[in-house]
Amino acid sequence: MNPQELNILHMTTALRTQMMEMLTDADLSFQIDGNPTLGQWCREMGDVERMYIESFKTLKMPWGMRSDDPSYESSVAALVAWYAQLDAELDATLNAIPDADFQTKAVDRAGGFMMPLGGQFHTYREALLIHCGKCSVYLRALGKEMPLQWRQWIG
Repeated sequence: MNPQELNILHMTTALRTQMMEMLTDADLSFQIDGNPTLGQWCREMGDVERMYIESFKTLKMPWGMRSDDPSYESSVAALVAWYAQLDAELDATLNAIPDADFQTKAVDRAGGFMMPLGGQFHTYREALLIHCGKCSVYLRALGKEMPLQWRQWIG
């Protein structure tokens, strides 16, 4: 894995870490009418990372994977621990892939839609940014002070 690209991913996951540092367990139950709770979005963020990890291992996108641990929607500490485990597994998985494979191997995302591993990596980072964008609406509604990186990267 290109160290510069991995570093950009780590800078992106820092947004999620910053969010976790400003949240309480009570904040996770906050809901905007007609939308999931903030905790549900946070769980989904982990579920998406889990799917991408599996896709890098198997070259198939396992849509629909979902954690069944209810604490991921209600406990900041549980989310922080889960995200750390997922991040470590993602790093190990990415670092185990030979650099050439990022250009020559592809993930079947569904029905034969193939995406090169390099594109899959960038698409995961974009998915993480999209989740941060969704969560930023909740953070603002909760009156949270947005860290500088959030203001610069998310708006």
